Amino acid sequence: MMKAGKVTLVGIGPGRAGGMTADALQAMEEADVLCGYTVYIDLVREMFPEKAFYVTSMTKERERCRWALETAYSGQSVALVCSGDAGVYGMAGLLLSMASEEENRPDIRIETVPGVTAATAGAAILGAPLMNDFCVISLSDRLTPWSVIALRLRAAAQGDFVICLYNPASRGRPKHLHRACKILLEAGKKPETICGWVRNIGRNGQDSGILTLEQLLSFPADMFTTVYIGSNSTRVTNGRIVTPRGYHTEKSRPCKE
Repeated sequence: MMKAGKVTLVGIGPGRAGGMTADALQAMEEADVLCGYTVYIDLVREMFPEKAFYVTSMTKERERCRWALETAYSGQSVALVCSGDAGVYGMAGLLLSMASEEENRPDIRIETVPGVTAATAGAAILGAPLMNDFCVISLSDRLTPWSVIALRLRAAAQGDFVICLYNPASRGRPKHLHRACKILLEAGKKPETICGWVRNIGRNGQDSGILTLEQLLSFPADMFTTVYIGSNSTRVTNGRIVTPRGYHTEKSRPCKE
């Protein structure tokens, strides 16, 4: 009986070698074939010129997972490549769900190698906006209804969280960031709230900026942009966004970290 192979979900971070973990690089090196969305495979193809690749376009996630599982059942090892972290808006959940539905199949190993996600990578560029409680919300309504997204935005604003927005806009939904900003303002965020954005994190053409929530209403974001919306305590310090953690209000309390 043929021995089943393995699928490793690999988060490659922003996409350059310096932003990948040693475990991610090792997993891709050890795999027989690398599988992923076209853009993500293009980021690693030159690092592994001797490897075989399987590439699919956007919206073909199920086909990608099916191919990875079938290839592993045949005895090969597959690295399923995702940008950022495979478990943060990545392929980990879908692949694990599909694998659990399989019957009368040989057991395969499925492992996940974490990666640097856009929230933390972009925050490092802007300064320290995520030093206190924060949440991450995707504005893509391809898989989540806009009504649910709006509910989450209102809850985050009412809780005074720092908010990191993934997928703020695209050709098919150019006004989603504007709509989100209006919801946040209506829910209590102040127009002067400090915000920031980073485009093409860790890749060619990286750019970033700081602005207010009112200015963010008309900011031309795209799907390669990550947006940060501060809390009431978020400030700009020497050109960097900082959300205090509260240490300045607890001078008599020893730090245990």
